[in-house]
Amino acid sequence: MKASASYRLFQAANYVLLTVVSLLTLLPFLYVVIISFTDANEYVTKSVVIFPEKWSLDSYRYILSTGTFIRSMGISAVLAVVGTLLSLVVTSSLSYVLSRKRLKGKQFFLVAILLTMLFQPGMIPNYMLVDSLGLTNTIWALILPVLTGAWYVFLMKNFYQDVPAELEEAANIDGCSDIGVFFRVMLPLSLPALAAFGLFFAVAYWNTYFSAVLYINDDSLRPMQVLLQLLLIQASTQVADPSVAAMIQSEQTVPPDVIKMAAVVISSLPIVVIYPFLQKYFVKGMMVGSVKG
Repeated sequence: MKASASYRLFQAANYVLLTVVSLLTLLPFLYVVIISFTDANEYVTKSVVIFPEKWSLDSYRYILSTGTFIRSMGISAVLAVVGTLLSLVVTSSLSYVLSRKRLKGKQFFLVAILLTMLFQPGMIPNYMLVDSLGLTNTIWALILPVLTGAWYVFLMKNFYQDVPAELEEAANIDGCSDIGVFFRVMLPLSLPALAAFGLFFAVAYWNTYFSAVLYINDDSLRPMQVLLQLLLIQASTQVADPSVAAMIQSEQTVPPDVIKMAAVVISSLPIVVIYPFLQKYFVKGMMVGSVKG
């Protein structure tokens, strides 16, 4: 059918509007990237920099040459890798057990998990629990309390419940135990869900901030997001902080704002790079290649 003139006009207006909104959303990110590559002298002399005449990598060289930032990036990387792996193991195994009809006391466990989503204990009880377990000032204080969540468990549980029972029965006939069924059948089928949840967990661990402020007093264990906040405070108010003073002391060569922009770009880059490789799993069906006909 040939589209009418009014429909084509409506489609064109939609495309124009969505393009404008996309550009407006993208502009702040582009501005951060541009400022991070701007030469120090040009940034100081100009009130607004739209497109720098002289590009420079001084801010990135300076940040990557400071032990404080490299150490904080390493802490965030350990949180993202170790925390994501442990969260996927706990979430997938717990969800699989809860999805089995023969589990005794299944309703009790489901209600208990649901209550954790409806009623939060609060900051002080959480801190008392972490402190009583001796986890304060350790990296485990940023991982163990947030290993999984009720929302992830229920989604993964429904995921496993939708898998045809014939697959599990066939595996049992071939001699697989319950653990064998989980590792040989369920996990391969759940790769799309694991990839999607893994991205959620990785972003959450990489952006760890409040729990680090609450549980970590050791400067050597600060994740990158905490250091970025200290950089913002240091550059804006000139409040002295020994752990980040070295990163601001060279402001005569690299302005603090340029350092901040470069730090933001570096901290965002890993997630931006990883996301395209996992994006396909968001639209991929979980049963592809398992059951035909």
